Parts: sequence; structure tokens; C-alpha cells
Amino acid sequence: MGVLTGLRIVELAGLGPGPFAGMLLADLGADVILVERPEAEASVTNTGSAMIVNRGKRSIAIDLKQPEGVETVLRLVERSDALIEGMRPGVAERLGIGPEQCHSRNSALVYGRMTGWGQDGPLAHVAGHDINYIGLSGALFYSGEAGRPPFSPPTLVGDIGGGALYLAVGILAAVLAARSDGKGRVVDAAIVDGSAHMMNLLLSLNADNPRAFERGQTLLDGPHWYRAYRCADSEYVTIGPVEPKFYSLLMEKLGLADDPAFAAQYDPVVWPTLGARLERLFATRTAAEWRVLLEGTDICFAPVLTPTQSAEHPHMAAREIYSRAHGVLQARAAPRFVGEEVPDPPSVPRNGEHSSEILREIGMAPLETINNN
Repeated sequence: MGVLTGLRIVELAGLGPGPFAGMLLADLGADVILVERPEAEASVTNTGSAMIVNRGKRSIAIDLKQPEGVETVLRLVERSDALIEGMRPGVAERLGIGPEQCHSRNSALVYGRMTGWGQDGPLAHVAGHDINYIGLSGALFYSGEAGRPPFSPPTLVGDIGGGALYLAVGILAAVLAARSDGKGRVVDAAIVDGSAHMMNLLLSLNADNPRAFERGQTLLDGPHWYRAYRCADSEYVTIGPVEPKFYSLLMEKLGLADDPAFAAQYDPVVWPTLGARLERLFATRTAAEWRVLLEGTDICFAPVLTPTQSAEHPHMAAREIYSRAHGVLQARAAPRFVGEEVPDPPSVPRNGEHSSEILREIGMAPLETINNN
């Protein structure tokens, strides 16, 4: 049960952002039917219980190269609100399950398409991955230190931020519209689009900065007071006191309140020199020692933790953000709804585990191409 209970979504098994969007919607209560290849062909898209993005879904195994498999998908579409597809442009149409074929069965269906480059444009049909999409969109530009190659947290900015989350929002928006006007829509969710759109906050902050497009020269990628520092034990901590009152508190905690060199918080000329001084200072204590001094204050501080360490942190543990359900470390559903319980993550279905029950629901007999477990 969840806020999306009653919403049915067909997801064509794939990799990356499409499955993540399906997991997000399933976490919120949607009935997500995962259309997988028969087990012998599905090793790439299903790695058993470790495939967290498939949790809470129902799995049906279908051979889409066979007419019976295509008809099964179209029958599912007749009884669903949305479909998620992450193939290269034109592949679904060739299989017989593109938007036109699906809308001929259900005119109110929301057809969610997830790609890196989008459904059109010069690059629409070429291969790519997260780092390529965010490199082209501008989202990778500020990630990293000046003078060094950009580096972004794998999958988070492109596949998840610019891809899966925009696909999920697009599907939900189109479902709301379809319930009002009865018209199905095709959601063209592209990682280059979403990750570029995500830049708007940073672009607005840098709009008046003549050096905005030089790395290390903006408020969020250059200052000595907005970065991570290595500690004596080789672990890292982060500081980010953007506001002067928080910066003053940091200076006080570090014993630098009376040092005139640190008075010019927003002067980019001094950032490299002061950053070097803070590097030496933070290297004098362990991360645990810095946490005793700085954590829980308004200087905007946090340690850099592994997911395992994060799960054990008092704040994260108090909110029960992580779980080891089914023997796999994973984060519980988000966002939360006040007054409603956040359950343990559900299990990951076996390949074709729900084939028989799903076929019964759509009035079809078992097919030889379907793995009935």
C-alpha cells in the first residue's frame, strides 16, 4: 500500500534510469509489472536479489521476439496507466510495442521513454552513458577541482537525477492530465535534457559572475569554505558555510576568528591560499576528532561516509534511512509522508515469478515463451 496504490505501470526491463524510475514508483505504491526476457536471456537485466531497482515489482517473463509475447504486452497495456521503455529510438516500434501500437489499445496510456540523448537530434541513435550525457549537457563542468579532470558521483547526476527522476515526474504529470482529458501522452525523458535543467539553480547563482564559466571561480566550486578536506586518518569531512554568520562560526571553531587573512570570505583571489592553509589544518586531526568539535553546529558540517558508515550514523539510524532487508544494504523509500509508516524494502522478484497470476489477470492462458515459476 502507498500513495500510488491503484496506479499500474508496465516496465520493459532495461538498465539504469528506467528501472530506477520503476522502483521509485513501486516504492510509493504503484503496481509495476516488470516485463523481463526469459531467464536464459535475462542475465544482464536481472542479477537476483542484489538487483535492488527491481524490488517491489511483479515479474513476467516474455519473449518479445514472438507474436504471442508482443500480444501479451499489448494486453497488459490495455489495463495499465503507463509504460516505461528505455530502448534506442525506433526499437520498440519495430518490436510492435511503440507508442502508436500501444495507444491503439489504450488511448489514455502514458508512454514513458527513457534515453540519454532523447528521441531526436543528431546523437539520438548513438550509444552513450551517464558521463557522456552530463558532459554534453554542461552538468559535469563544475564537478571537481580547478585544473583537474571533472569527476562526478557515478550515476547520480545523469542516470538518476537527470534521467529517472524526470521520467517519474513526467509520467505522474501525464497520468494526472490523462485522468482529466483522457488523452495519453509520450514522455520523452532524456538525460541531456534533465541534467541541463538541473543546472538552472547554479546558473541563476552565477548569472552576474563574469567568470562563471571558469572552474574554481564560483561560490560553490572554488571557496576554501565550501569543499571536502582530508583528515589525519585519511578520511574526509565537508564544510559549507555559505552565509557570513555560519562562516564566522567556522572561523571561531577553527581558532581563526582573529586572523585577517580569513576575513574576505567572498574574494576568489584568496581562495586558493586559504584553501591550502585549511588543508594543513584539517590534516592535524582525525575525522572523528573534527566531528566532536564541529558536528551538530551551524557551520554546515558533515563527514564523508561510505554507505555502510552512513547507515550507522546516529542521524541516519534515527530516521532508519538504510535497511539490510533481504541481506542487501539499501535505502528505504523516499520521499516520506508524515504520519505514514516507511516499511522495510520489499523483495526482488525472481525472473517470471508472477507470470501465471499476471496472465490470469489479463485473461490469457500460459504461453510456451513465458517462464511460469
